[in-house]
Amino acid sequence: MRSPVNVLKSLEENACNKGYQYERLYRNLYNPEFYLLAYKNVASSQGSMTAGTDGKTLDGMSVARINSLIATLKDHSYQPNPARRKYIEKKNSTKKRPLGIPSTDDKLIQEIIRMILEAIFEPTFSENSHGFRPNRSCHTALTQIQRCFTGAKWIIEGDIKGCFDSFDHHVLINLLRRRIKDEHFISLMWKFLRAGYMEQWEYHKTYSGTPQGSGMSPILANIYLTELDEYMEEYKQQFDSTAKYRTRNKEYRQVERVHSECKRKLREETADKQTVREFKAAQQQLFATPFTLAIDPSFTRIQYNRYADDFVIGVIGSKDDALRIKAEVKQFLQDKLKLTLSEEKTKVTHSSEMVRYLGYDFTVRRDKDTRRRKDGHLARMFYGKVALYVPKEKWFGKLREYNALKITTDENGTERWKPLHRGTLINKPEVEIVRKYNSEIRGIYNYYHMAGNSTVLNDFYYMMKGSMLKTFANKYKSSINKILAKYEHDGVFGVPYTNKAGKQLCEFYHDGFARDKQPVVSVYLDVLPQHRKYDKVNSFARRLRAGICELCGTETSDVRIRHIRTLKELTGKTPGEKLMMEKRRKSLALCPDCFEKEHAEIF
Repeated sequence: MRSPVNVLKSLEENACNKGYQYERLYRNLYNPEFYLLAYKNVASSQGSMTAGTDGKTLDGMSVARINSLIATLKDHSYQPNPARRKYIEKKNSTKKRPLGIPSTDDKLIQEIIRMILEAIFEPTFSENSHGFRPNRSCHTALTQIQRCFTGAKWIIEGDIKGCFDSFDHHVLINLLRRRIKDEHFISLMWKFLRAGYMEQWEYHKTYSGTPQGSGMSPILANIYLTELDEYMEEYKQQFDSTAKYRTRNKEYRQVERVHSECKRKLREETADKQTVREFKAAQQQLFATPFTLAIDPSFTRIQYNRYADDFVIGVIGSKDDALRIKAEVKQFLQDKLKLTLSEEKTKVTHSSEMVRYLGYDFTVRRDKDTRRRKDGHLARMFYGKVALYVPKEKWFGKLREYNALKITTDENGTERWKPLHRGTLINKPEVEIVRKYNSEIRGIYNYYHMAGNSTVLNDFYYMMKGSMLKTFANKYKSSINKILAKYEHDGVFGVPYTNKAGKQLCEFYHDGFARDKQPVVSVYLDVLPQHRKYDKVNSFARRLRAGICELCGTETSDVRIRHIRTLKELTGKTPGEKLMMEKRRKSLALCPDCFEKEHAEIF
């Protein structure tokens, strides 16, 4: 069978030719190598051991199970199971988000479809799209905003109402048919879209949308919303004026002449204190006067940025222009994509105000502070630039989420913050407690390292450190001072532990929260190398093909992979569990007899 990596590369070679149509894609689903690659990807993902409506998981995966699945696809009898509907809470909201959990066999096929669609469509996606894409993230989206939204006067905050649940199936299939000329593949896509879901043991049909939780849902969302990206690119070409520069402000020219005259007088040998005062006054007036017209009808620009179903549009123009753009985008989404903009979340905001996007606050600065350029001249280096900030409620919300904070009020009604011990961590080993706090501190800093005010996370840090110290004090029925005396040396808190390398010290985070000025760069240099991530050694495939039971050493043609969810589940009751604990591995390749014994715990 042909290597899946070579197949994906060959598919991608013609991706940028938008007139090219792909045929005979369905036959790739007959290739067992694709299933082994999909199996590797699914097994390494979170929720890989979550059962669907059929009750099956990855546990017991075998070549026979894959061949049986391929047989149903060959005779076209394959029918996806309804997804198991589960609701998860939205952050900072009482509402819940529906999540569809497919069955394991469906996950494998969806992963293959995802890889094929990614090879075909990914190279054609817009540079302004950043959600659910290789080598792109929230940080690349924010970096683009910092680079491209300079000087914006108005920001349109866009949010599509119930986006993933509202995709029109006919529109989506028509978008797929533009590039795919294989009705067997299209028919399979229809089966997945119409598979339905089970909720409270009751079956529900799906008439629109792609279920969140589905492996191919993100790529389908990007295929669907690329239409919006292309519309905005065309809109930008029509909206942007031909003028390369803004019109200079006449008032600035007058002030500039006065400043130049004062500067000339200052250079004369007879210059006195009065001349110096006049020069400084002229300089201050010069920096306080805009170089160009604040509103210039001859110079208009828009910039667009999208992450999943959230997008922002920066407008250099009037508020009427921004309102018109919002109305036309709303009309396009409604007419062409059958989507609705959320009225309460879609707003037109002046760029001097804070705009919330991807968990950051950003604004276009109006600072008139000066800094010397490389040529030595003073200039307003910050005016019109985009600044990113950490919202207070984000790190404060994390403290509340971790139960690391207690808020009290004194007799004057003043709010007092006190760190709180975390009872759920008290019984854990010392090193696990420190690592838990470190991961939470690093997690929030890694996300907000681009913010200009990232140092405000010191407040978050001090509360977390106080919570950690109180957790240790509560664990040992001691005091914070005694805990510090025992574990803190040279201002660094650390707990000792031993591993294979010998004695080690796990230190509490102490690297600070300075802003990381290094820009995030994600340039699509070549269409081929993105599939190198699939070209790594597939240990699951190797162990299945080896035909040897890792427990008893018996040769067998029916190897089955024993899976567990986490290493914490292991109790060591069976030989297989002991071997997993020894190897620190969540899976074992077993013969049918050992597999059955492990499940029955009979030895």
